[in-house]
Amino acid sequence: MIENKKESTHPPLKRYRSNSMGNSAAYAGLLLVELILLVIKFIYTTVESIIRTFLPPLEKSLKDEIILITGAGHGIGRELALLFAIQNAIIVCWDLDEKGNNETKQILKIKGYKRVYTYKVDVSNRQEVLDAAALVKQEVGSVSVLVNNAGIMPCRPLFSQSHETIEKIFNVNVLAHFWALEAFLPNMIENNHGHVIALSSMCGVIGLPNVVPYCASKFAVRGLMEALYEELRVGDTKNNKSEIKFTTVYPIMVNTGLVKKPRNRFPFLLDMQSPEKVANIIVKSMRRNYKEVSIPWMLMPLDRISRLLPGKFIQNVKDFIDTGLDPHTDD
Repeated sequence: MIENKKESTHPPLKRYRSNSMGNSAAYAGLLLVELILLVIKFIYTTVESIIRTFLPPLEKSLKDEIILITGAGHGIGRELALLFAIQNAIIVCWDLDEKGNNETKQILKIKGYKRVYTYKVDVSNRQEVLDAAALVKQEVGSVSVLVNNAGIMPCRPLFSQSHETIEKIFNVNVLAHFWALEAFLPNMIENNHGHVIALSSMCGVIGLPNVVPYCASKFAVRGLMEALYEELRVGDTKNNKSEIKFTTVYPIMVNTGLVKKPRNRFPFLLDMQSPEKVANIIVKSMRRNYKEVSIPWMLMPLDRISRLLPGKFIQNVKDFIDTGLDPHTDD
């Protein structure tokens, strides 16, 4: 009886092994096909990227789009409002600085652009953002382009910055993005139409001394935009592909008043950027649906290449370039 039981157990075991080997072979074959397809996609996307460098995509129309810009009372925000207005868009200006915001509106009206709306909003206050968003929808319509531009940049060594200052940096530079997205992104998703632009910084790519909290906040913006893009992309299906576009901007030092004591050994390479120039690049990149752009453009490619090199060598390069921000003495 014992021998019979032993004999009866052998055939199923052989069949199991046979099926297992067959499954493994099938899986290996499928994996090989996927790897071949991946190589083909790599070649295709590389060629496409090279072609796009010399033949960029056509710039999309912004006519009648409702574009909301945070921090529109001065600097890059004001320049963006003007450039978007030139594209026949409807402009919504948010800023805590009511005077500056109204000046932006007045400048646009003098130039003949009347579809401009201003709201005094503290973007770091979630409830204030949601209330203002509801008012915008009632008085203007559904926002289809969100520009998260507002930001602050106290410049001091880490332990010279108070915890209140650090909290404020994250409230304005990071959490404000979440509150604005909470207010406007669901409607974009519902309409399957929209564009989100976020101002990060090269300080969100490369850490610098004297702006540790600021760098951390801009790294956070970079992560937010990348993860949010992936979240919507992964949810795509054959019948329903997300048409929400994302553009993250990484400027180097911009002459908006935030950078008070720049240090630059080679100004001809890494010169202070004007708000007008930065705004022009942002609008052009957004209209071409670029996912990210550094200003100057070569900084992001150089960063990716540099991360393949020894860390100590890159530190030597940074010391040689000697570009950064000296601490402020008046904030």
